[in-house]
Amino acid sequence: MDFDFTEDQNMLRDLAREFLTEQVSVAHIREMMEDETGYDKDLYRRFLGLGLIPFPEEYGGAGFGMVESCIIMEEMGRIPYPGPFFGTVILAGQAIIQSGDENAMSRYLPDMANGDLVVSLAFLEDSASWTPATITATATKDGNGYKLNGTKRFVPWGAQADVLLVAARTGEASGPDGISLFAVQANSDGVEATPETMLDLNSRTATVKFSDASAELIGEEGNAWAGLDRAIQRAAVAASAEMLGAARRAHEMSVDYAKVRRQFGQVIGQFQAIKHKLAEMLEQVENAHSAAYYAAWALDADAPDATLAASVAKSTANEASRHVCGEAIQVHGGIGFTWEYDLHFYWKRAKHQEVFYGDSDYHRERVLQEVLAGNVAR
Repeated sequence: MDFDFTEDQNMLRDLAREFLTEQVSVAHIREMMEDETGYDKDLYRRFLGLGLIPFPEEYGGAGFGMVESCIIMEEMGRIPYPGPFFGTVILAGQAIIQSGDENAMSRYLPDMANGDLVVSLAFLEDSASWTPATITATATKDGNGYKLNGTKRFVPWGAQADVLLVAARTGEASGPDGISLFAVQANSDGVEATPETMLDLNSRTATVKFSDASAELIGEEGNAWAGLDRAIQRAAVAASAEMLGAARRAHEMSVDYAKVRRQFGQVIGQFQAIKHKLAEMLEQVENAHSAAYYAAWALDADAPDATLAASVAKSTANEASRHVCGEAIQVHGGIGFTWEYDLHFYWKRAKHQEVFYGDSDYHRERVLQEVLAGNVAR
C-alpha cells in the first residue's frame, strides 16, 4: 500500500478545495441555515459539474473509489458544505450500486450525477440503530408493484428528496433476512415528509411516513441487507473523512489564533499548556487521517479486514473530531462560543456525523466481532 496520494488524487483534492473555498463562503453557509430548502441548487449542480462523482463511468461518474470519495469529503468537512452531496451521491448512490441492480443504476445514477435528482436512503427508525433487526417498515405485493408502510427517521435531506430508497421487510423473518430495498417517488400518494430540527442546521433530515405508498423493488426481494451493509460501511468511512476535514480545519484555526491572541503580555501560543493542547489535537487529527484512508483503501481492495477497518475509522474519527473541535473552542476562549465566530460550524458538523452511520459503541462492537471472527490483516 502506498500512503501518498497520486498526482491525480492531489489534483482532485486541489480542484475540490478551490471550488469550495471560492464558492462556499461563510455568508453562504449562514444564508443556507435560514433557507427553507437548505442548499443552493445551482451551486450544487456546478459542483457536480466538476466531475467529482464516485459512480461508474457508464452511469455518469468518474469511476472513483473510496479513497477519492474520502478526499472529496475531507474537503467538504473543511468548509463545511451545505447540501445533499453526501446523502445523495455517497449514501444513496452506494445503496443503489451495492444492490447490483443494473436497471436501477441506469435509471437513477445519471440524473443523480448531474443534479437533476436528489435521492435519499430511508433506513433508520425510532431506535436510531443501524442494525437490521430494528427495521419494522413493511412492503407487500400489489399487482406488479408493492405497497409500503412504516415510518423512517433522520432521513438525510428527506424533505428535499425526489426519490426515497426505503429499507423494508417483505417477509416474516427477523434480523437481516427478509429485508428488501425499494424506490419511492417522494411526491406520490401516501408519502409525508416532516423536516426535523438538528444540531447542525446545514445537515437537513426529515421524518418520513409511508402509508400504502407505491414502491419499486430494487435488487432481489429479501436479499438487500448485504448490499445495504456495504453501503453503510462506505458512508461511515466517508463520514470519517468529513469529520477529519472539520477537525483539521478547527486545529488550523486554533494554531492561527494562538499566534495572535495576546494574554499577560505574550501570545498564548507561547504558553506550554496551549502548546501541549495543540500538539495533542494534531496527534488525534493524524490518527483519524490514517484510520480513514486505510479503511478507504481496504474497501477499494476488498481486503479481509475491510469491515474492521471501516469501524476503526469511524470510531477513531468520532472521538478525534469531538475532542479536537471541543478543544479548539477552549483555545479560542469566549469568542469560540459565539454565534458570530465560525468555529461552531465545524463542531456541529462533527457532532452530527458522529452519531450517523454508527456511533463509537456500535463500531467498537463490530471491531470486536471482526477480531473474534479472525477478519484481521495478515
